[in-house]
Amino acid sequence: MRDLLRFNVNTLRVLVLLPFLLGSCSKGVVRNFKSGEALGTTYNITYLTKGPLDVQREIDSVFAAINKSMSTYIPDSDISRINRGDSTVVIDTMFREVMALSAQVHARTKGYFDPTVGVLVNAWGFGPGTAIILDSAKVDSLRQYVGFDKVEISPLFTIHMLQKGVQLDFNAIAKGYTIDRLAAMLDQKGVDNYLVEVGGELVGKGENLQKEKPWVVGIDDPQVETGRALKLKIQLRDRALASSGNYRKFRIDSITGRRYVHTIDPISGFTKDSNVLAASVLAGNCAEADAYATAFMAMDLDESIKLLVEQKELEAYIIYLDEQGKAAEFMTTGFRELVVE
Repeated sequence: MRDLLRFNVNTLRVLVLLPFLLGSCSKGVVRNFKSGEALGTTYNITYLTKGPLDVQREIDSVFAAINKSMSTYIPDSDISRINRGDSTVVIDTMFREVMALSAQVHARTKGYFDPTVGVLVNAWGFGPGTAIILDSAKVDSLRQYVGFDKVEISPLFTIHMLQKGVQLDFNAIAKGYTIDRLAAMLDQKGVDNYLVEVGGELVGKGENLQKEKPWVVGIDDPQVETGRALKLKIQLRDRALASSGNYRKFRIDSITGRRYVHTIDPISGFTKDSNVLAASVLAGNCAEADAYATAFMAMDLDESIKLLVEQKELEAYIIYLDEQGKAAEFMTTGFRELVVE
């Protein structure tokens, strides 16, 4: 299966902390487990039922549908055709839902979440495209191709670009949306207890009935540059969790010794010396968690905290460097309540 997204290899991973016992039975519950590769990453889906239930065909269908709609790696996908200037493409319901949520998060983050920023990511050398030497003039010339407000949906559900050359790339939201579609499929099958993970992002519903406990997942320590180590563990019940981090792409200030991570600011067009190392977001759906986790990497910490105060449905855990260059943490009350000691 072809890749859907240009996933950043430095995306903060979430570790699922449970034994994957294929088809094991306990207390009248069957543990079903599916795993594989899709969207340029791996997936692991655990779902508990009264009897064996094979949903592999449905899982494959979800990935195929998402790819057909939003894969920038498939030449004849809807998004690829749109990016080539085909104004006849009628977008499907999934595409419309991702557009609508993107517009919402774009507005709430004051433009820090922007699905059209890919041209800048490539130019600065942080994407799969060709990096170029940039100065203020070149950045300004590229900024004309950035701006989600330059993309419109017509009454006939076709995409109209207000600026020729603007490109859509949902890599910061489509993975989360795919997880939501997989969860919806399990809901339709009558499954009440499951944990869906794709590329480190998750949706958990119900609980681990075999242990009679909530699902427990672990968040990586962003300061461990080789291998993996857990920063903390949290319960995940009827919520979605997405994490983002680019902590392995950084520079060291030669005078202060402080470490800065490089993030593209979609508003200025320049790399942003951010002190935020990683952000993990809990939300009602994974697409939303995915988008906000990405935005918090570009926003100033104070701006992120202000948004979290305003958006009560979101919970977050942000790791950052203080003025002395030491790791510090911000955690909302709701997130802290789910931490497993």
